[in-house]
Amino acid sequence: MTASSAGAPGAHRAEPHAASIAGRLNWLRAGVLGANDGIVSTAALVVGVAGATTQAAPILAAGVAGLVGGAVSMALGEYVSVSSQSDSQRALISKERRELADDPAAELEELAGFYEERGVSPATARQVAVELTAHDVLAAHLEVEMGLREDAVASPLAAAGASALAFTLGALLPLLAILLPPAGIRVPLTFAVVLAALAVTGYLSARLGGSPVVRPVLRIVGGGALALVATFAIGSLLGASGVV
Repeated sequence: MTASSAGAPGAHRAEPHAASIAGRLNWLRAGVLGANDGIVSTAALVVGVAGATTQAAPILAAGVAGLVGGAVSMALGEYVSVSSQSDSQRALISKERRELADDPAAELEELAGFYEERGVSPATARQVAVELTAHDVLAAHLEVEMGLREDAVASPLAAAGASALAFTLGALLPLLAILLPPAGIRVPLTFAVVLAALAVTGYLSARLGGSPVVRPVLRIVGGGALALVATFAIGSLLGASGVV
């Protein structure tokens, strides 16, 4: 009896640990994708301008504007998205808290019913529900009914900051790659650096998602190459026509 009782709390404590690992992986995956967006959008912008002119000032202005605008846009989008998610989560938590206060007996039966649906015998399901309710009634219901934890509600500000930072770090790579080398090699060097970086982000995304590596890497590198070729061609045509 003692060993059983000691084992259960240990297993229960491991669940938030596993959930926190999954949460960190999700944040890391979002960061990789944000960096990828920064790489592709900024690279396409500066390569397009470089196709129209060899002067560094317009390329720098376009690159910085794209970096700042993209980072702000990513942060705002992430803030709005995560705010909606966290508002929904908090509303569900408040609703469950009210239901537990209004009719705890019915909520206990409901919790036991969830365990019965998972194949636990009625007697054992009720005993589990009683013990979990005695430990932390709200946490027990949130986890089983909704897969939520009260301390794991997403922070909109943290999400916005992480998204903006990831985009900025990604955008700096093509910006430096096109500004630092001599004019004669800046475009091909930027192509090489950007495609190599996209291969890395594609690899990381695949690994974090648990999927095979080759196809995602080819997809992201191919898409990035298409964006660079298209914008450089448009910039070259505009430069040759005298429009810019």
